[in-house]
Amino acid sequence: MDSSAATFTSIDVETANVDLSSICQIGVVQFEDGRIVRRWNVLVNPHDYFDDMNVSIHGIDEARVADAPSFPEVHERLHAYLTNGVITCHTSFDRSAIQAAHDKHGITVPEITWLDTARVVRRAWPDRARAGFGLGSVAQMLGIEFQHHDAEEDARAAGEILLRAIKQTGLSVQDWLRRIEQPIVAKDQDKG
Repeated sequence: MDSSAATFTSIDVETANVDLSSICQIGVVQFEDGRIVRRWNVLVNPHDYFDDMNVSIHGIDEARVADAPSFPEVHERLHAYLTNGVITCHTSFDRSAIQAAHDKHGITVPEITWLDTARVVRRAWPDRARAGFGLGSVAQMLGIEFQHHDAEEDARAAGEILLRAIKQTGLSVQDWLRRIEQPIVAKDQDKG
């Protein structure tokens, strides 16, 4: 397997409320050759209200982000990660939130090659094709310990899930970019 087979950047965000643009934490973990080489975790002041439901999930409230930078103040550093190869996230939530935050602040989103690890899971482990492909459930199945709903930890867990899928299937990151566009059950696997 070539050196790029397990080289990618994993990202996760937490939001203050149901508005996807209300990012209050960003976590980024870079993997090279299947190893973590860099991490970045930042609290973000969304200058928006914090919904009790969201706070109960991730524990971040107005007080924790009072002195944190705004999204426009962190976007350049974020872009340095987003333009560095394949970017993974677990489900489309993080991708949509990043787009919404850029739109809200009138910032152009860089061109990004996204790989949704939930879609990878649904193809790598057939028993997870229809249900049980959430981050916590899959991490538990694979024995990956992490602090759920902390952006950096969620990003790390999503990245480790992709590494396990690569090992399980022999498909590289580039192969997975093609495979997620195909049906969950490949035609040759559907014969029984």
